[in-house]
Amino acid sequence: MSYDIIVIGSGPGGYVAAIRASQLGKKVAIVEKAELGGICLNWGCIPTKALLKSAQVFKYLNHAEDFGLNKPSDISFEFGNVVARSRGVADRMSKGVQFLMKKNNIEVIQGAAQVLPGKKVKVTAADGTSKEIAAENIIIATGARSRELPSLPQDGKKVIGYRGALAMEKQPKSMIVVGSGAIGVEFAHFYNTLGTDVTIVEYLPRIVPVEDEDISKQLQLSLKKSGIKILTNAEVTGVDTTGDLVKATVKTAKGEEILEAEVVLSAAGVVPNTENLGLEAVGIATERGKIVINDFCETSVKGYYAIGDVVKGADLAHLASAQGILCVEHIAGEKVEAIDYGNIPGCTYCSPEIASVGMTEAQAKEAGYEVKVGKFPFSANGKAVANGAADGFVKVVFDAKYGEWLGCHMIGDGVTEMIAEAVAARKLETTAHEIMKSVHPHPTMSEAIMEAVEDAYGHAIHI
Repeated sequence: MSYDIIVIGSGPGGYVAAIRASQLGKKVAIVEKAELGGICLNWGCIPTKALLKSAQVFKYLNHAEDFGLNKPSDISFEFGNVVARSRGVADRMSKGVQFLMKKNNIEVIQGAAQVLPGKKVKVTAADGTSKEIAAENIIIATGARSRELPSLPQDGKKVIGYRGALAMEKQPKSMIVVGSGAIGVEFAHFYNTLGTDVTIVEYLPRIVPVEDEDISKQLQLSLKKSGIKILTNAEVTGVDTTGDLVKATVKTAKGEEILEAEVVLSAAGVVPNTENLGLEAVGIATERGKIVINDFCETSVKGYYAIGDVVKGADLAHLASAQGILCVEHIAGEKVEAIDYGNIPGCTYCSPEIASVGMTEAQAKEAGYEVKVGKFPFSANGKAVANGAADGFVKVVFDAKYGEWLGCHMIGDGVTEMIAEAVAARKLETTAHEIMKSVHPHPTMSEAIMEAVEDAYGHAIHI
């Protein structure tokens, strides 16, 4: 069985690559060992947002009086129904990918894939039978899985990863979240909002450590205000799961302490799924577990490509999709432009939300830039105050010499819907003057971007 392109993995990198290849007239097959849509649609981005929406509605109901409404007399929930809704949303999106595969005449082959020399792929089905297929080009898009720390082995019951956190049978009364990246703080917010006693343990000096320091400080204040306990500069060195409660030994600057909870969530990042793929036999180079690629997602062996969480760059669904499109268009001979990895936005969907793109203030200074920094609080934004969401701010970083927009960092209600303005503006090399003179609609939270830029240049009106 021969194709123009075989895609291994059907996550947001793989299925997008397959569809674009079909649009370009290629005969395409996609190999998937589990559900279509990959981790993102089934066990990541989408179902977590469904859980977070339930938490947001529950929070609104409990604060109805803040909006001049009568608080409902009985505000309660069935945890199983919340999880069931989330699984239903994920299932709907996965079925949507099934439809797109049929619509674009992409052959779906179920099974575990292994690349072979000579541009071949061995596919082993669940029943153990296998077959070989071949293509002119092979794209590896096998994604990543939860990182398992040696000191925190996951048993799927008392010590869980993100998959376990998405489908718990009952709500735990207490939870320790190890790691404060996007996965950690999103689940911490969700469970805390529904009443679980949550403690975050972060190894580094501050939570959400990849974000601008001002963002980290604001989020820590907000999470603590909501009742979440936070330990930074702290490391879980071991767990005891023999009792009714998990006992986690935590090493801090003040010494060791024992934390107890019903469940420990290990949210210390992800690792790429590159084992047992046959990379060594084909001669495909890897570095620190990730496949080495060039600007067009080509591996070290001609005809083999790789995209998404198995290659360089942040582990983000939208980056995987962009790489998939770039990769396929390059294969088809289209004129393509290399991805600017410095202009990939990141979003975290806790409350308040976080969105950012480009350099932090510290990174810009470390790179040798003299910077202009502007900041505008949502407490001075009419729409935010009307929404009852005045916490947070927009922060912008510009190169003082040439006016290049180096970075944009936001924390607040709905900011993940606002960051695209900064991404597009940076892509177009827009100046601060052009942002200030672009009339933003009033009242909107997007005005805070314009006013933060005005603040950087001493033109701020409302602060």
